[in-house]
Amino acid sequence: MAGSALRVAGRQLSQYSESGAPILLRQMFEPKSCTYTYLLGDRESREAILIDPVLETAHRDAQLVKELGLRLLYAVNTHCHADHITGSGLLRSLLPGCQSVISRLSGAQADIHIEDGDPIHFGRFALETRASPGHTAGCVTFVLDDHSMAFTGDTLLIRGCGRTDFQQGHRPLSPARDLSMVIWVPGF
Repeated sequence: MAGSALRVAGRQLSQYSESGAPILLRQMFEPKSCTYTYLLGDRESREAILIDPVLETAHRDAQLVKELGLRLLYAVNTHCHADHITGSGLLRSLLPGCQSVISRLSGAQADIHIEDGDPIHFGRFALETRASPGHTAGCVTFVLDDHSMAFTGDTLLIRGCGRTDFQQGHRPLSPARDLSMVIWVPGF
């Protein structure tokens, strides 16, 4: 199985960020919860993060991190929900040194609680945290520091957006209160 985790677990999407820096990016999918997990790493420092790891695939994700020779710094979550059970806790035990990260507004436990504007650094890269309440009050979007990639969790889905009418759904009083948080998606 050691070699199969790399073949089954991930699809390489890009080798370079907009700035030309060599970023490692893998997209993985968990069909039961319909969750996409993303592994981002700095090819030089070998520091990495996982975005939205789910419990069902934590062992797969840890194996991929090891096979790629990465050091996982953070397991970061765009939100916490009944259909989106995080694998951060298990990853912390599988990969010593990994810390769990989630929005302070989520109400969930984590090693690090983040807020709008907080950076998450790994190697030469950083993710910018952007509050994107709606699906839950604590939803955040992570934007790569060169703005070449955005990881929206359930705020923005393929052909839709996350529901706001159940389990911690949150409708902001003024959705257009801050247009600087808008992310333009070509062709959407």
